[in-house]
Amino acid sequence: MKYLLLLALLPAWLSAQAQPAFPTKPITIIVPFGAGGVADITARTVGQAMSVSLKQPVIIENRPSAGTIVGSSAVANAAPDGYTLLLMSNANAVSAGLFKKLPYEPVKAFAPIGTLGYFDLALFVADKSPMKTVQDMVAHAKAQPGKLTIGTIAIGTTQNLAAEMFKTTAGIDALIVPYNGTPALQTALMAGQVDVGFEVLSPMMSHIVPGPKALRPLAVTSDRRFPGLPNVPTVQESGVPKYNVASWNALAAPAGTPAPVIEKLNAAIREAVGKPELQQRLLTLGVRAQASTPAEAAQLLSSEIERWKQVIVTAKLPLQ
Repeated sequence: MKYLLLLALLPAWLSAQAQPAFPTKPITIIVPFGAGGVADITARTVGQAMSVSLKQPVIIENRPSAGTIVGSSAVANAAPDGYTLLLMSNANAVSAGLFKKLPYEPVKAFAPIGTLGYFDLALFVADKSPMKTVQDMVAHAKAQPGKLTIGTIAIGTTQNLAAEMFKTTAGIDALIVPYNGTPALQTALMAGQVDVGFEVLSPMMSHIVPGPKALRPLAVTSDRRFPGLPNVPTVQESGVPKYNVASWNALAAPAGTPAPVIEKLNAAIREAVGKPELQQRLLTLGVRAQASTPAEAAQLLSSEIERWKQVIVTAKLPLQ
């Protein structure tokens, strides 16, 4: 009987021994944004560090498109072997509520591996603006309903939806003005064409200096102060206690990727993100490096999808 049992187990044992150790070739991270942005630099910074522990090159491939659909579709349809990954972001969660139909199911199509970091947004005004705090902004909006103007980039972006969410949470009536990119928003703020701007910190940091072209942050939108701007309060500290918005980046593999592969990739993320020099590099981009477990990353995606769906419905944004 012992010999028969050993013979029965032999094929499974041989199969396990035949499996090559992961990874045995380069890994590609598809970034659904253009080169040079915060997401792209984050992916390149973390990917380079991951390549050291994985002992294989990590290649970044940019596939920009509205709503991250092109890049996300490529990963959703890739072989579930861990060699093709997606730089997932808050845009993936927003797309689930903003588009009538996607070529993939955002939750079912991917196996989240872990977060890389969070990047804050902030409320900005021109340095010459009379508004010094978020309380000033809210008071102005309530004294003159519909008169306050809030600039963001395109409709349906995290910045735009963060502004919509602020209106609802703070209980104000304001006009949101979308611009075609950050430079146009910066120009409008400096020229006084809009009162307040919602934007991620990274492209705005160089303008937070004294002078005629200076911008001033009233508050950051997450639930903690940004380490690079310790004197700037959060929106919650500024009198809007239930408001909390932070964009994020994570890595995800196609659904069905084996658990041991996910675990090895997660360990590589944790090792990379734990390096002080990498944390400092991301901090200069306005990114708070923070790794998570695969389960935590999956929960983040699901909860963000539900949150932004509600914001889109409340704002009555047309579905695309």
